Amino acid sequence: MEYRDYYKILGVPRDAADDVIKKAYRKLARKYHPDVSKEANAEEHFKKVQEAYEVLKDKKKRAAYDQLGSNWKSGQDFRPPPGWQGFAGFGDGFPGGTAEEFDFSDFFSSLFGQRTQGTRRRARPQQPMRGRDEHARIAISMEEAFHGGNQTISIQSQEGVHTLKITIPPGILSGQQLRLAKQGSHGMGGVAGDLYLEIDIKPHKIFTLDGKDVSIILPITPWEAALGAKVKAPTLAGPVELKIASNSQSGQKLRLKGRGFPGKPTAGDQYVTLQIHTPPAKTDSDRAFYEKMAKDMPFDPRMG
Repeated sequence: MEYRDYYKILGVPRDAADDVIKKAYRKLARKYHPDVSKEANAEEHFKKVQEAYEVLKDKKKRAAYDQLGSNWKSGQDFRPPPGWQGFAGFGDGFPGGTAEEFDFSDFFSSLFGQRTQGTRRRARPQQPMRGRDEHARIAISMEEAFHGGNQTISIQSQEGVHTLKITIPPGILSGQQLRLAKQGSHGMGGVAGDLYLEIDIKPHKIFTLDGKDVSIILPITPWEAALGAKVKAPTLAGPVELKIASNSQSGQKLRLKGRGFPGKPTAGDQYVTLQIHTPPAKTDSDRAFYEKMAKDMPFDPRMG
């Protein structure tokens, strides 16, 4: 059988760090993946890259492989040295079978497989494998969650950075997920997995979200509270007219039905908490006005 130089296959030095090996593997896996590559003999190259990474990413396998020394060259006729123990005793590290069943080379199996001398199991044909599902989180503004719309995002996966166009449905909430079919990891001869994006709604400077209900604190003047008024109240869909009853108090809560997040079967509501703001007494006439009001309208809010 032919010796395989796994370091040469990945294009890294023998003393390469783990992150260098991982980076080289990702680059070559993208280049030669059979589902996307246009390179000649892409599938064969991809299998060699997978095999090399399987050995070099594992500290025990790599240490066993390094025992062969650096004098071997790719393509040389190879037989394990007398007394070679390699990776024996640790198993193949493959779920459900040995290296042969995963279509790795005779060289790999001679080092890490479980054959005994003079025997050879017939390798089962490799079955198509669906790619893994991937999960990620994206943060969006409350307005984007309320209105929905299209966005372009960048996602980091094992195959690299992907730019995707997504559609956000109106009224999506934190913790809900968007499923992007076949945007996960590539499969081995099978379809790619799915990508699940979990939504995280960023805090807003004036709106607070509780389920589908929205809340705000609305500042009003003492005369608007005492006499009643019609004022503009902000909502995520735009300002609306709000009627304030006479003799309203700070902390009083008003409900705007259906002005919260859209949803089925019903939309959420918006709750407006009134907060009375008193104008400061900046001038002598301001102070005189407050003194007259205190005299003409005696009132002790702490009574009782």
